[in-house]
Amino acid sequence: MEKISRSIGKKRKRDEDLEAENHQTDETPSLENNLTFSDTMIALRIMHAQFPQIEKVTIQPFVLRSQLYSSVSDRTQVDRELESLKEEKVLRLFKLNSGQDDHAIMFVDDYLKQMEFAVKRMKPRNEDDFVVFDWFKSYVIVSKLDTSIGHQELCSLLSVGGKVKDDHISLLINAGLLTRQLIDSNIYWFAIPNIGSIIKGLSQGRKELLSFLNRRKYKEMLMAPLEKKRLRLSPLDMRFHLRDLIGSGHLKTIHAPTGLVVRVSKD
Repeated sequence: MEKISRSIGKKRKRDEDLEAENHQTDETPSLENNLTFSDTMIALRIMHAQFPQIEKVTIQPFVLRSQLYSSVSDRTQVDRELESLKEEKVLRLFKLNSGQDDHAIMFVDDYLKQMEFAVKRMKPRNEDDFVVFDWFKSYVIVSKLDTSIGHQELCSLLSVGGKVKDDHISLLINAGLLTRQLIDSNIYWFAIPNIGSIIKGLSQGRKELLSFLNRRKYKEMLMAPLEKKRLRLSPLDMRFHLRDLIGSGHLKTIHAPTGLVVRVSKD
């Protein structure tokens, strides 16, 4: 009986932790009144500005494609405008290693800052090999706009700068700029350096939020109070996760006399 009481106590403590309100001092508009936008670029700019401050991790703002799907009603429009912005080299898309079909969107200027930070942290055995980062910036990312690149094409583009060695490719991987595909090791995903812990938090935050709502009587809660709650397992804020889960279809919103309601979608 004592074990059961302790178990119930722990569960109640978890709920209380999640219920704790995040008293923010900024004047960010509520998500309920700031959920949808007329076009993709407006949504990107606003979500970029609202990207949470994350302690102990240096990461430039990024937006998930699922978040855009929650904010712009026409998904075809989102995909079309993302493709256009990608071709204009305003932003880049990255396939995230999250176990889901997740794509992060980062403005090119922010990506270059993230890359610069990653390079500064590197300590190669041969500093002359550092030149590969200049080649990567000047010849690869400006001409290859897809989320992945083959080994042969990568070496071909890098060779515009000079003779490519295996150590050069290893440096790009170790810096977090490339990750090998599991299915085909000759193909690399372009990656955002230093994002590993954020992806872990993204997955854990999704589970925590869905678990919290599933334990409620009607698996729902008003958006306004829900938005102010803290998640224990994710460095990303509730606003970030709500946009993501609404866009991916795991949550849905319902207009009620008392305000916008967030409800778990039926399987």
